[in-house]
Amino acid sequence: MANKSTGRIDLASCGGVALAIVGIVGGLLFEGGRLTDISSLTAGVIVLAGTLGAVMVTTPANLLVAAFKSLWQVFWDSTPSNSETIDQILTFARQARRGGLTSLESGIADLSDPFLKKALSLAVDGADLQDIRRIMELEIELAEHHGEGRAKVFETAGGYAPTIGIIGAVLGLIQVMKHLEDIEQVGHGIAIAFVATVYGVAFANLLLLPAGAKIRSRLESGLKNNELVLEGVLSIAEGMNPMLIESKLDPYKDHPGTVSSSWKERAAEPGTRSAA
Repeated sequence: MANKSTGRIDLASCGGVALAIVGIVGGLLFEGGRLTDISSLTAGVIVLAGTLGAVMVTTPANLLVAAFKSLWQVFWDSTPSNSETIDQILTFARQARRGGLTSLESGIADLSDPFLKKALSLAVDGADLQDIRRIMELEIELAEHHGEGRAKVFETAGGYAPTIGIIGAVLGLIQVMKHLEDIEQVGHGIAIAFVATVYGVAFANLLLLPAGAKIRSRLESGLKNNELVLEGVLSIAEGMNPMLIESKLDPYKDHPGTVSSSWKERAAEPGTRSAA
């Protein structure tokens, strides 16, 4: 997959969060409410700290750190487009056609995609096609496993946050019940108590659950791109004509937003070219 430094801002994620916040706050203001009605430092601390604590109990520390580091993927898309990858592979294919596989060695060091870099290095080093496929498919499986784990961290947190918000509301109501003699104060206290519930539900549904879904979407795009790279590099190693490689890889342009499991299926097919 591409380095974090190369990519583009995900306007859909940024705009979606902004639209949701504006819609919720705007609805409150239209109903005559005020921003101070939903501002509570105590509620925020309860929801944030409580959710983080619950996730820390259920998640290994290394996976939790990796999940937080991947949060930037929600707002930054670093996955190269399939069209760009195909163009890059075809460039290498034409170069290999003219000067052989060893002529690719000078350009491998400048690649930013570690998957493409490793696959081409194996091909240039003369690794058997079956070995290249096995090694790189293992890379894909591990990437899928790790990516799913990071996405599940946010989905787990999204499940905890609303419940922690309810706990915060109950704690607020307990404090309210201590002052039942002042009915005006009771009404005000109940309103403040439910702010924690708002925070919990909003935190889960505006950030945590969408973050998990977007990270999984990035993962699927990256896996599909890696599948494309693997098929392209194997074709180069086989000495296939660049025009045939282009025809072979062209279907990857059709559905850029989906992930295909065909790399597993093709690996098991007895007629696979690389297994011949």
